[in-house]
Amino acid sequence: MKIIEKALAFVGLLSLCALFIYALQDAPTDENFEKKLINDYNVYALQVPENLDFAGEPVPLNNPDILERMDRELLVNTYWQSNGLLMFKRAHKYFPVIEPILKKNGVPDDFKYLAVIESGLTNAVSPAGARGIWQIMPATARENGLEVNDNVDERYHLEKSTEVACKYLLDAKENLGSWTLAAAAYNAGNAGVSRRLKEQNVDDYYDLLLGEETGRYMFRIIALKEILSHPNKYGFNFREKDLYTDVPTYKVEVDTAVTDFTKFAESFGINYKILKLHNPWLREPHLNNKSRKLYHIDIPKKGIYQ
Repeated sequence: MKIIEKALAFVGLLSLCALFIYALQDAPTDENFEKKLINDYNVYALQVPENLDFAGEPVPLNNPDILERMDRELLVNTYWQSNGLLMFKRAHKYFPVIEPILKKNGVPDDFKYLAVIESGLTNAVSPAGARGIWQIMPATARENGLEVNDNVDERYHLEKSTEVACKYLLDAKENLGSWTLAAAAYNAGNAGVSRRLKEQNVDDYYDLLLGEETGRYMFRIIALKEILSHPNKYGFNFREKDLYTDVPTYKVEVDTAVTDFTKFAESFGINYKILKLHNPWLREPHLNNKSRKLYHIDIPKKGIYQ
């Protein structure tokens, strides 16, 4: 009996040793941590990069509060996988339109990520009344030459709304002194950011105590910049053919009223839905155009839609 007990005890000891060795081998190390992050679906803590910046302006990650807030946004946006994949897909479609307009106006390329967090690169409508990919308010649109009414709303015109966003950002940079503050002002307004800087006697976004939305704003932009710039690092896997692409179009000039956009679309071999997909700024089934303004309507090239 004692021999059996000793044998069982020995077997048990061997099993414990084996489990211990297996646990040590399976524990994440610096060497295998990144490989696991890429190749499996387990959830891991993320290492915040040592150096992050927005438009060349560094993020002060040596500040523990800033580090925690940056870590939060990287985690939230990395593990919201469905939304992240959609951002990659839409960015491939819309960034080629946005990037040259930013460059032409002297606005840093990083501001394309501001559009990502503003609207998810969709023609969103906010409770406050902002609309389009750049989420422009009606008054701001009209002040900068966009037409906004029930018939035509050019906040939904990507090229024109990007131009307005550039003008706003350039003015904010001149008023506030940094691109980071200019981006924050896009969310909270020039006056709002200026007032808070004065009240708190600071001159930097990262030193401000702000409300939830504006307080997270820059960290969300920078997180999306980091993730969209390094998809494999954050576990996003896709092929070129998985991404959305812009449909080639040509422009038709219209300087009169259009009484029926269904018939107008059919004359170009498409239907009303396709016409509106490519011209979301046309808000009604007709165009009033009492002033005989010249509009350019995008028509998909023949054969794209069957």
